[in-house]
Amino acid sequence: MSPVIRFKLSLMMFLEFFIWGAWFVTLGTYLLQNLHTTGTQVGVAVLTQSIGAIVAPFIIGLIADRFFSAQKILGVLHLAGAALLWRASMAADFSSFYPSILTYMILYMPTLALVNSISFRQMQNPQKEFAMIRVLGTLGWIIAGLTIGWLNWEQNGNLVLTFRMAAGASAILGLFSFTLPATPPIKKEGKSSIGDMLGLEAVRLLKNRSYLIFFLASIAICVPLSFYYGFTNPFLNESGMKSAAGVQSLGQVSEVLFMLLIPVFFVRLGVKKMLAIGMLAWVIRYLFFAYGNGEASYWMLIAGIVLHGICYDFFFVTGQIYTDNLAGEQSKSAAQGFITLATYGVGMLLGSLLSGQIVDAHKTADNLHDWQTIWLIPAGIAAGVLVAFLLLFKDRNAPAVATEEINYAEANAHLEV
Repeated sequence: MSPVIRFKLSLMMFLEFFIWGAWFVTLGTYLLQNLHTTGTQVGVAVLTQSIGAIVAPFIIGLIADRFFSAQKILGVLHLAGAALLWRASMAADFSSFYPSILTYMILYMPTLALVNSISFRQMQNPQKEFAMIRVLGTLGWIIAGLTIGWLNWEQNGNLVLTFRMAAGASAILGLFSFTLPATPPIKKEGKSSIGDMLGLEAVRLLKNRSYLIFFLASIAICVPLSFYYGFTNPFLNESGMKSAAGVQSLGQVSEVLFMLLIPVFFVRLGVKKMLAIGMLAWVIRYLFFAYGNGEASYWMLIAGIVLHGICYDFFFVTGQIYTDNLAGEQSKSAAQGFITLATYGVGMLLGSLLSGQIVDAHKTADNLHDWQTIWLIPAGIAAGVLVAFLLLFKDRNAPAVATEEINYAEANAHLEV
């Protein structure tokens, strides 16, 4: 890969995740404080991610894989996204905000697959080359959070500027996309069924009892995950943490560090222990949030954030490795799409709806929240999923996982938050 192409792909990844991190982390705080919404409405806004994840395979399967070059579609989607984000920043209430952000996420989620496709097509050895490109995306997310904290937008009530910052970055990436290496469609012949686009041929994996247990656990663990996505930032701000969005970026730093250690842990611990440790980390994180505060127990809040690396990498990345290992050579991509649809689609959708209602139910008279009770609920859910998983998941006959498969799964891990 030439230095020019490497630079272009790295900048593409940086902007892709800078855009998302620029507004999504503080979304709950913005809605509660600026638009005076309910917790349920925050949950509904967060689940636009799930709707986008469900719709994304259709956009990629129907358009990107068959008719137009990936870099051109990426450019059009981000230019349209810039207009939608700016429009969302102008909304006076939730009813006018929601249509813009829903449409935006339907357009944005497919771009996650597009940036990967553009990158992989330029690489001769993705297992070695992709990680160094993809890490710029995580850096972009971190920089977005640090920028919000440095400018003190949370404390000054200026979170509307996060959408405008994201809109500006989206416009830049939209224009820049047309300079990216040509990535024409590969599938030009034949018809694609809905099952092909959704990766439904991977359903056969559910015949494996242990994989079925893992699959159900993946959906279930995304319910407590939704609490973190939607309400961590409002919680930290109510707890008195300064520059909360910037502090939350420690989670992405942790994520990068643990990602590098996954091959070592995988060989020593195996699939079941890795998945169990990931779920246990969710329980501990929410207990830290429940009993932490902005004073003497401030360290608990920091520890809960830093645990993100274990929470995400040990469960979701390990799950992608496990899925890739069991899938046949012809259905590896379909299997990854299937598990993503189940988690970020179905699991996160259910969790977003539930978390908003629980937050509303524990609102206090002074317009704050009983966060201890709120966080104990996802901690209990995660603990229940963990116990069921430990009792039911056996998988004694799972084949060994090769280093190449670990690299493949790492390369395809989204590392969003």
